[in-house]
Amino acid sequence: MTTAPLVGLTTYREPARWGVWDQSADLLPSSYARAVEVAGGVPVLLPPTLPYAAAAEVVVARLDALVVSGGADVEPTLYDQVPHPATGPPRRDRDAWELALLAAAQERGLPVLGVCRGMQVMSVAAGGSLVQHLPEVTGTPVHDPGGDGFGAVEVRLQPGSRLADLLGAERTGVRCHHHQAVATHPGLTPVAWADDGTVEALERPGEGFWLGVQWHPEVHGDAELFRGLVEAATPA
Repeated sequence: MTTAPLVGLTTYREPARWGVWDQSADLLPSSYARAVEVAGGVPVLLPPTLPYAAAAEVVVARLDALVVSGGADVEPTLYDQVPHPATGPPRRDRDAWELALLAAAQERGLPVLGVCRGMQVMSVAAGGSLVQHLPEVTGTPVHDPGGDGFGAVEVRLQPGSRLADLLGAERTGVRCHHHQAVATHPGLTPVAWADDGTVEALERPGEGFWLGVQWHPEVHGDAELFRGLVEAATPA
């Protein structure tokens, strides 16, 4: 374990209740940490920390890889849009923190995996934009069936992409929970699509590991993605 990569996981900051406590908490579903552990990494939770840019540089200098986790909608003003009525309330602390982490990770060449919201943050960080309410475009809620459920979606993978190589397939079934989607993505290459045309994964061209997926591999057993991240973070 002395050579196991440290993998940072961004977290929620939400009101929470446990035992006798009812207060704000920094939290994340344990499926993320378990996925990193099974892949051979050591998970480290990363709550929003001020000052964001300086703290991100300190954190990234000590990490071997970064996971930008799923969560709330990205603030639409960050991609020059007025909030849609269906867009959730902003989490400006988390937006600023994750954008700072991505900037620091890119500067250092850190391997990055974005999950659901994480892929959307990666797109916004690159200067891209989002579809704020996907059912208005697709005419179906299949990507987000509501509540705490996950939609079953078939996706087509780009042959020869890092993602297709990791999964060893050109089509796969995934579990989604998102009502927003990536619209534009400067500098990032789409490598997976749902049958309705929704972009389901993005990669940055080049040798480095910079991958975002719109689905939740931590709940569907897509261990290959976390193994790929950990392998990319492990010194040769």
